[in-house]
Amino acid sequence: MNTQLVLQRFAIALASLGMAWSALAAPTPSTNSGQVGVLVGKILSREHYRQLPLNDAVSAQFLKLYLESLDYNRMVFLQSDVDEFQKYATILDDETLRGNVQPGFDIFARYLQRVEQRMALIQELLKEDFTFEEEENIVLDRHEAIWPASDEELRKLWRQRVGYEVLLEKLNGKKLAEAKAIVGRRYTRFLHSVHEEDADSVMQRYLTSLARAYDPHSDYMSQSELEQFAISMKLSLVGIGAVLSWEDGYAKVIAIVPGGPADLDKRLKVNDRITGVGQGDGPLVDVVDMKLNKAVEMIRGEKNTPVRIQVIPAGATDPSTRAEIKLKRDEIKLTESEAKAKLIEHKDANGNTQRIGYIDLPSFYGDQQTGKSTTRDVAGLIGRLKSQKIDGLILDLRRNGGGILGEAIGLTGLFIKRGPVVQIKDSHGAISVLPDDDASVMYDGPMVVLVSHVSASASEILAAALQDYGRAVIVGEQSTFGKGTVQRVEELERFLPPNTPKGGAIKITTQKFYRISGGSTQYKGVLSDVQLPSELDYAKYNEASLKNALSYDDVPQAAYVPVNAVASSLPALRKRSQERIAKDPEYDYIRDDMARMKARLDEKSVSLNEVKRRQQQKADKDRYAQRKRERAERKVPPLQVTEITLQSISQGSTNAPALTRKVLDDARAILDENSDDETRKDPLVDPEFDEGLNVMSDLIELSHKTSGD
Repeated sequence: MNTQLVLQRFAIALASLGMAWSALAAPTPSTNSGQVGVLVGKILSREHYRQLPLNDAVSAQFLKLYLESLDYNRMVFLQSDVDEFQKYATILDDETLRGNVQPGFDIFARYLQRVEQRMALIQELLKEDFTFEEEENIVLDRHEAIWPASDEELRKLWRQRVGYEVLLEKLNGKKLAEAKAIVGRRYTRFLHSVHEEDADSVMQRYLTSLARAYDPHSDYMSQSELEQFAISMKLSLVGIGAVLSWEDGYAKVIAIVPGGPADLDKRLKVNDRITGVGQGDGPLVDVVDMKLNKAVEMIRGEKNTPVRIQVIPAGATDPSTRAEIKLKRDEIKLTESEAKAKLIEHKDANGNTQRIGYIDLPSFYGDQQTGKSTTRDVAGLIGRLKSQKIDGLILDLRRNGGGILGEAIGLTGLFIKRGPVVQIKDSHGAISVLPDDDASVMYDGPMVVLVSHVSASASEILAAALQDYGRAVIVGEQSTFGKGTVQRVEELERFLPPNTPKGGAIKITTQKFYRISGGSTQYKGVLSDVQLPSELDYAKYNEASLKNALSYDDVPQAAYVPVNAVASSLPALRKRSQERIAKDPEYDYIRDDMARMKARLDEKSVSLNEVKRRQQQKADKDRYAQRKRERAERKVPPLQVTEITLQSISQGSTNAPALTRKVLDDARAILDENSDDETRKDPLVDPEFDEGLNVMSDLIELSHKTSGD
């Protein structure tokens, strides 16, 4: 795991620590928490793919994963706490099935207590002088270390951690006092978030730990999380068209969606801070210090219903100033997650112009009620690209983590005639074959699919099917993620008595999917036909690195007829790609970064010596500056690109409210306005895309030779 991933996990695990708050009451189970726990336990033991009863072995894993979810880096609890919690190791199964979820809340109450104690320690440590002159290293990833046994051990761990964060701010140009203040505010926000955890969020954490004891993709979703999941599948929500961020206790407006209710009204502004939300003509509810997602839930609602927002205007000189804005909610399209296309004019090795279609697909989405469909959207984009006489098509799945299985099957069918796409095996060993029943083919020309270690689940089904049929060349990192399991979302409302809270849902793994050639993508992923070097080759970012992952196996091959459109070209494509990569300066950079990452992973610690860190920082900045100069000197001519969006080919209005890339970039600009950009990767540099384009160019040439053109 690379340093960035370590820090991300650390931040998630410590979404907790901050200023010294007076002790607050810990959350307690809600009226139906016990019933929800029983349902989750029974559904897992009866319907999960593993067919594993909820027993003492699962109970021990349940406890271990719950403690890890609270204290991933093992710096909050003491070893004595963990020893005490072992009394639950063999009874959580029985207690859950009896409807008793109190152990989860008791452990969380201890966590709150320890967090407040750690904060007192952090405040004390921030008063110390930090010289950063000693030869001392900190281990950032402690998730496999032992818990500290004493206050002395704790103090040493936290002194190193606080010193590390202060040093980071100093390296970013801050004076020592300012660096300490920034770190102090950061922990204030952490503590605020942990104090905001309510019964629903504790239940989600607790029962997800139970589900993860079965496999890493089973979860319990609270009702609010279930609603967010539905939004991600529909690519739309109903709200006021404002992007919000939490800052110092307020939901702060950081972007406005063009064409949305807030934009049309013109009164809500970026940097306004929301203090109250009211439904229609009802009373205003104070949302200061409220959990951001709770405030957002109050602002969202049914289409065409009124909501009142009370704000502190961005330009107010008096912090007591308040303004009230009444808006009517509307549907907001999440267009940034939709499929989108480009027409690229590219020169081949002989200087001939090729017209290449490119489709970026971030996820497999769909909604039966609205008719939203990945397959339909991509078909529309292909239709527009074909009208532009493309010579080849690139489908980019590099950031596609999956989605709706049926959409992956439907999308595969756009490129093959009628035939099987994927095989499914259930927990009883029964195998079914899911086919494309449409004999028509939307596009039958040269095709490349770009993948990465992030490509998972439904995107692996598509890539594997096109590879097995020999329909497309798979280009990218060594392999895809390796998630070859199928989850079903079971809403719990129908099992609960009337007039009780809905209870959320369980997302449970019920099946594994297999390639039509017989092997599973589970654990191993899809191997690229043309492999490109990547830093992530050294990081543990795949299914095999996840706890309780299902194993690899295979089933008999399905009956299918390969197209074999690319097999004869693969040796030449690999040879040409390897030759280009060996001479490409961008891949020199990647190989250099790979070596550095491997060294960092092997070292497993970071220096706290300021002189040494500044030397490293200078070397990093010099290296990136040198790369920037070399890129400028190469003066690669820009590609001729025409953007194609679903809105641009739609027969309806193109002015519908939409959360676009520009809106998100505007929001990120506010969040990142004080960040150091010097060592960020140039977003315009994408060597994987460039090489994918070159492979596409070669494939077009080789296909013409094969067909005798």
